[in-house]
Amino acid sequence: MRRLPCRTAPPAKRRSSSKAALRRLPQRKPPPLLQPILRLRHGAEAQPPRGFEAERPAPGRHRRLSNIRGEQADRRTHQGEMTVARPVLGILTLYLNDQKLLEERPIYQRMIVAGKRLGMDVMVFTPADVDYEGNRINAMYYDPSSKAWSRRWSSFPHLIFDRCRIQNSPRFEQLKKFRSRYGHLGFLNRPLRNKWTIYKTLQSQPRFQNKQPQTVLYASHRDLADMLKKHPLVFLKPINGTGGRGILRIERLAGGMYSIQGRDQSRKIIRPQKVGAGGLQSRLSSWSLGGGRYIVQQGIQLKLPSGRVHDYRMLVQKNGRGEWEPTGCAGRIGAAGSITSNLHGGGKAAKMEELLDSWIDEGLQASEVRLEAEQFSIEVAEYLERQYGRLCELALDLAIDRQGGIWLLEVNPKPAREVFKQSGDIDTYDRAIVKPLEYALYLYNRRAQRKSGGRTTGSRTQGQPSRRLRQGRQARRRRPDEGKPSGRPAERPYGTRRKRQGGQPLCPEEAFGKRRIRQNDAAARPGSGRVPEAQTHPARQASGRRPAGGPVRPTDSGA
Repeated sequence: MRRLPCRTAPPAKRRSSSKAALRRLPQRKPPPLLQPILRLRHGAEAQPPRGFEAERPAPGRHRRLSNIRGEQADRRTHQGEMTVARPVLGILTLYLNDQKLLEERPIYQRMIVAGKRLGMDVMVFTPADVDYEGNRINAMYYDPSSKAWSRRWSSFPHLIFDRCRIQNSPRFEQLKKFRSRYGHLGFLNRPLRNKWTIYKTLQSQPRFQNKQPQTVLYASHRDLADMLKKHPLVFLKPINGTGGRGILRIERLAGGMYSIQGRDQSRKIIRPQKVGAGGLQSRLSSWSLGGGRYIVQQGIQLKLPSGRVHDYRMLVQKNGRGEWEPTGCAGRIGAAGSITSNLHGGGKAAKMEELLDSWIDEGLQASEVRLEAEQFSIEVAEYLERQYGRLCELALDLAIDRQGGIWLLEVNPKPAREVFKQSGDIDTYDRAIVKPLEYALYLYNRRAQRKSGGRTTGSRTQGQPSRRLRQGRQARRRRPDEGKPSGRPAERPYGTRRKRQGGQPLCPEEAFGKRRIRQNDAAARPGSGRVPEAQTHPARQASGRRPAGGPVRPTDSGA
């Protein structure tokens, strides 16, 4: 059979060393589709392959901000000649007053410093700093070297950490506007509902029914009277209150008398007062309790021998793998004459083990009670996340009675960390600051992996070969029934090229011709049941070439 004509390939020049060849590669920017793959494959610190080094932007050149609603622009940091994308986390908060004071500024500074160590940029902003027309933010940045804050315009961050607490001010209305317009952005945590809604949500599960004090929504004075008939001690709490504001403690005494004490909306202590049934109703009428703004909660006796109340603050957070785990727990002891243990109201912090050992009955182990409290808190966090959407951290205020029973008093979606610092547990205090950053990196890498179709080294264990490398090894591996040579060339992995005796690669025409000859030879073997392609088409019979009409298809006669 006549072979196909082929042009002989020119002799290959002697190749120089690979390093010299790499130096001669043109310095060009990688294609847009390849840039995220290079960043994911080589990481934030590794160098990409030579020849794919990006150019520095011209000095003073203004980087165009994203003007598309909700679009996050890539932040980049220059390392030598290359440009590496860095994730950006935005901390969303509210000003305390019109002077634009921030409540947790020291915490934000620590998060910014910790974020730089993790390879993440962190900025702080409020809804008042957002330009809704240009879709940009006049964000606040902290420089650890100069220890100074500055402002500059920026596009929206990749992820947002919501630290906004409920306020009765126009600033909270600005927050509602921001959430309604930019709710599609990537948030670490979604807003949680009020105390009454959370209570009903947890009460629907048998696991939590016996762990919550009985609670009713205050609609009229009759609701309070019914609760006082069932329980000698109750608490009136605002459904959206924080920091111990507006809480009343009502205790039933002998002779139809009641004791009232608490804190007003400014956290001012209300001294104990003894009143009758009529005086109780008139006293509460000045608090504007109607309209579904208050709940009545069964009281748990938590007074220490010193007469001060106490409880426990359990903090659970997501880690760098996206899993819930307990960060720490600390005890809180209220101030003298206070009905709450809040630190803002004059309370002090203590280590959990020390406070628990002095409170529970003898024969109970504080370590076992703590382990049960941690497991219970994680179950609560997992269930609330399934009901209300993604959450990052929760603080649970727990009451533990003398028998070691655990009661859930309140769930705080925007917890402070100062209780661990004041109790002397600095390690837990530092972990509580870093964990939201690690969780943000986890979400950022997972989203980047989805965009790249899973082609990232972050999803497999270090040292494990990639999928393409594993496929190449499997293609080169012989099957068990191929122990003896069959005379047929072994299959090669995709992308390899056959070479001649002299080491020169085959030209495409010659490679195609040799492959076609092998197929025709195999078809002509006795018993193969196949007919050579040259005998099935008149044009191929005459010239041996493929006709211009496309691939050869079997005819009725040939079939």
